[in-house]
Amino acid sequence: MKFFNTAGPVTPIKHYLLDPLRRIEVYEVLHLIDQWKYFILHAPRQTGKTSSLLALRDYLNERDEYYAVYMNIEAGQAGRNDIEFVIKTAIGELSRCIENTESRKLLYDIAHDQNVGDGLTSALQVISESSKKPVVLMIDEIDALVGDSLISVLRQIRAGYHKRPGSFPQSIILCGVRDIQDYRIHTSDKEVITGGSAFNIKPESLRLGNFSRAEVEELLLQHTTETGQKFEDGVFDYVFDQTDGQPWLVNAMAYEATWKIRAN
Repeated sequence: MKFFNTAGPVTPIKHYLLDPLRRIEVYEVLHLIDQWKYFILHAPRQTGKTSSLLALRDYLNERDEYYAVYMNIEAGQAGRNDIEFVIKTAIGELSRCIENTESRKLLYDIAHDQNVGDGLTSALQVISESSKKPVVLMIDEIDALVGDSLISVLRQIRAGYHKRPGSFPQSIILCGVRDIQDYRIHTSDKEVITGGSAFNIKPESLRLGNFSRAEVEELLLQHTTETGQKFEDGVFDYVFDQTDGQPWLVNAMAYEATWKIRAN
């Protein structure tokens, strides 16, 4: 039996869910990718960003027009301003997310090079040149990085911009809680650098919103369809009013009602 998810990305065979692609307006995203754009997808935590990115990756790869790669860079947060640690971590994550064995070997060599600090640009070039299709790269949890390491990642992405699409990703989606253009980034020397100056090629910023009242009802009715258990009159309005459609809160209330309250 499916249930309402409150931890991690949604899985269709396990969870009640709304189409993650519908939530990010996939046709708008495809338009940006077709135009070789680098752009931002941001929203508060527990809103469904990762689920949407994973669904987009699978959708693009099924279309077979692009080679879509999803990576999560959150592990680099432990490095703080240690650029070499963060870049090595990023390259390691990239190597786990690609299929080409030869490219994985090359990425391993880059990650263990003495000058790994500027190796992300080289790693992305390797992936792009080894792919028969233009690469679309999705970097999740980008704002987990701070200071010098975040600046380095953004600048290395920008460094390969002119090589698209044959030798660098055609499109890169940076995903986080906030819009990077609004960041004020402090280097280890206390210098303040705005996100825009570190990454001034960003043309668009998309925001993932909350569920509408109709979407709350649609989600909860999936439980009724599967189990036959009906919600009382007024429940959909109540849930929406209490949560303002925030996805995690909606799922948490529904899970409480359908699984935790024994009377139900």
